[in-house]
Amino acid sequence: MRKNRKKLLFGILALLVLGGIVLALPPVWSRVSYYANKIYTEIYYKINPPQEVIFNPSEATPDEMATAVKATMNALVTPTTAVNSPTPEPTQAPTPTQMPLPPSIYLAGVRTEAQMWNNCGPATLSMALSFWHWAGGNQEDTAAVLKPNDRDKNVMPYEMLDYVNENTEFRAIMRMGGDLYTIKALLNAGFPVLVEKGFEPENLAAEGWMGHYNLVIGYDDAKQAFTTQDSYLLALLKPAERPSKYGFSISYDDMIKNWRAFNNILIVVYPPDMENDVLNVLGSLADETNSYRVAAERAAAEAVSLTDARDQYFAWYNAGTSLVKLADYDGAAAAYDKAFALYPSIDEVHRPYRMLWYQTGPYYAYYYTARYQDVISLATTTLDAEVEHILEESYHWRAMAELQLGQQEAAIVDFENALRVHPGFGPSYEQLVQLGITP
Repeated sequence: MRKNRKKLLFGILALLVLGGIVLALPPVWSRVSYYANKIYTEIYYKINPPQEVIFNPSEATPDEMATAVKATMNALVTPTTAVNSPTPEPTQAPTPTQMPLPPSIYLAGVRTEAQMWNNCGPATLSMALSFWHWAGGNQEDTAAVLKPNDRDKNVMPYEMLDYVNENTEFRAIMRMGGDLYTIKALLNAGFPVLVEKGFEPENLAAEGWMGHYNLVIGYDDAKQAFTTQDSYLLALLKPAERPSKYGFSISYDDMIKNWRAFNNILIVVYPPDMENDVLNVLGSLADETNSYRVAAERAAAEAVSLTDARDQYFAWYNAGTSLVKLADYDGAAAAYDKAFALYPSIDEVHRPYRMLWYQTGPYYAYYYTARYQDVISLATTTLDAEVEHILEESYHWRAMAELQLGQQEAAIVDFENALRVHPGFGPSYEQLVQLGITP
């Protein structure tokens, strides 16, 4: 009897050890942790619906907001598209000055990667680099720099630029205000295009709207669709089911609608000796400042022509983001106020409650217009709506506003929290040094 018990115990112990070894294998652990985190997040958000959280700016009255917004937007658009003027919905059709392009193209040579948990940025950047035969490896290599804390929710576009320009032999450029023609022209010149856009998972009610990176590698006018490599969709499939060559299709209409959520931002990775080729293809977007003007003008037109509440929200948000880049902080703050005023009118299932995870322009706008309490309230609202309080930018900007209000102890805690969730986060590190604290 005792021998049987010992055999049973040894058998159980052996199974546990074997199970631990199997789970430790990167492909297995990646898949298990991915779904475990996914399930936990869904349960948490079911109990604490983030869609119900509303931020209300407190330092601008409705009349002041309306006056400032109208003045700002009318300065951006032509008389025929001024605020409150009837305007047809803008299209992304080529202008007469744009050269005709072939009806289709496909760029082969990208190594596909299914993302690990919250890893679409590192995975998509790794795929973009693979097109140029990058010797660096895969998403684990990019994530080691981009996400020193693997719980980090998002990688910003500027962080991806810095990674390429500082850690590889290649170069990267980022622009806002892109359109379908720009993507097609870059593809025809031989450059895959990395875009950040909105994404709605199949289980939208449970998971909610999110930001997502795609690598565009082709298009087909006959099908009215782009071909992309999508690390999230790859992760949902078993390895044998993943399209190793052609990727996933996204219609032109869906690209326009979802890309709008991120001000039509694009990133191009290229060898240094091909920089002039990239700039020539970008045309009016080659100049970075002009690209922000182009983006602002489009946002201004869409803010008055679109009718869907969420699309209007994105348009006003884009106007704010573009104006921040142009250092018009008063105009940006007014545009963000309008976006936040529209937010409650979006039905809860479709509310983009993760917006501040990806686009932190409101912090800049409110901070540089001395609306420090709005910075603190927005950051607190954003952090409290998370499963984990792990957004370094929100901690950082709350700390910056706290400093301005004389709350130095609270600011130090928030700077330290930013470094806790993102070790080495430069802006917070520098602020602590200036305060005489060694991080």
